[in-house]
Amino acid sequence: MLKRLSLAAAILTVAAAPAFAHLDPAEHGSFLAGFSHPLFGADHILVMVAVGLWAAQTASDSSRNALWTIPLAFVGTMAFGFLLALGGVGLPFVEPAILASVIGLGLLVATAVKLPVSAAAAVVGVFALFHGHAHGGELGQAGALEFGIGFIIATALLHAAGIALGLGIARFSPYIARILGVGTALLGLSLAFA
Repeated sequence: MLKRLSLAAAILTVAAAPAFAHLDPAEHGSFLAGFSHPLFGADHILVMVAVGLWAAQTASDSSRNALWTIPLAFVGTMAFGFLLALGGVGLPFVEPAILASVIGLGLLVATAVKLPVSAAAAVVGVFALFHGHAHGGELGQAGALEFGIGFIIATALLHAAGIALGLGIARFSPYIARILGVGTALLGLSLAFA
């Protein structure tokens, strides 16, 4: 009983953590504002790390190209979504799609879904389009090029962290990544009610 209460308290503490504001480009520069943008949103962090975890799960000893193909598909399509937003092209349901990406990628990691690398890249690419569009829509006063470079680098680093985490914990047990996937999906679900 005490373990369950402790787990519930930990989940509530994480879910109730205060929101961080994004950096003001006028104060901190467009690059730093773009770089910090994915680092100050739970939805961004959860998705970017989940992409890395899923890439690590998808990679096999005979086909390690998932480790770079899946994250690259995310980053490339995210950049395209960013350009769409800058060009004034609207996408419907951007915020619900971002929320769905947290839950969906969490479930893909939790169930350790094995797809061909090209199919996995397409799945993350669809989610990435909406993340990139949201970044472009939240640009504000920042310079587009510097902001874009900043958030692309931060995203790639979060993917790399997910890959490193996935490969590291796979040495101990494949179930640890699955547990992290369940946690990601549950936190994504909690964001729907925040």
